Amino acid sequence: MDLWLKEMQLEDAGIAMTYKVKETLVRKKTQFQDLAIVDTEVFGRMLVLDGIVQTTIKDEFVYHEMISHIPLFTHPNPKKVLVVGGGDGGAIREILRHPSVEKAVLCEIDGDVVEECKKYLPEISCALDDPRCEVFIGDGIKYVKEHKNEFDVIIVDSTDPFSIAEGLFGGNFYKDIYESLTEDGIFIAQTETPFYLPETVKKVFSDAKAIFPVTKMFMAAIPTYPGGYWSFTVGSKKYDPSQVDITKIPEMDTKYYTPEIHKACFVLPKYVQDVISE
Repeated sequence: MDLWLKEMQLEDAGIAMTYKVKETLVRKKTQFQDLAIVDTEVFGRMLVLDGIVQTTIKDEFVYHEMISHIPLFTHPNPKKVLVVGGGDGGAIREILRHPSVEKAVLCEIDGDVVEECKKYLPEISCALDDPRCEVFIGDGIKYVKEHKNEFDVIIVDSTDPFSIAEGLFGGNFYKDIYESLTEDGIFIAQTETPFYLPETVKKVFSDAKAIFPVTKMFMAAIPTYPGGYWSFTVGSKKYDPSQVDITKIPEMDTKYYTPEIHKACFVLPKYVQDVISE
């Protein structure tokens, strides 16, 4: 008998993806959500929260490299980094590849995500036990409010803007992030699909732009995310990520990110430009 995971990718959008499953490794109701890790034929082991694919062994490198290296190679000397969400640990893994980073804090609301990813997704979560990493299980919104002028880079590695993640998108949270950053700090967030959720993308970009002196959007191709083409928004107090001198970016063993990609990803298709234009 064939077993298939059917992911309804967007609410009421009439879009679904199906994945052939070899084995269900874990399935549980946590305090906050339905958590599953399954082993699939094509994408390998896969983290699924509330029926939505979060990351897979096969394509996770795209998301984690881009959400981490764009801000960390933009800031000239990032020492302290906060990741809000990201309980799988992939962003932490990439952050700690930067020798200037002295401390990386992972603030994840659901401790079960961290524990199950350590068990079943070690390729992604492998840096969570690094001595430079501090794992804090709790509310990211509250954490950011309570830590002012502390972080050089803040990465919002959240699920989609529904349910427990809804408060991680929008002006009030971005104001708190601004205050939590140092005087030349940078923030980045995954900001959904401009093809299927243009109004969401437009709102989060507009909210960030109202707060940060430099606000830029870039795109990356992620096969398991709706539409396969995903947006990220960068808010910076000082440095323009699209104007980095790529000749000064040191060589790093990556699978998606390159200095050339750093420059090129900020060149947006016309329909994306139209989405975020006033």
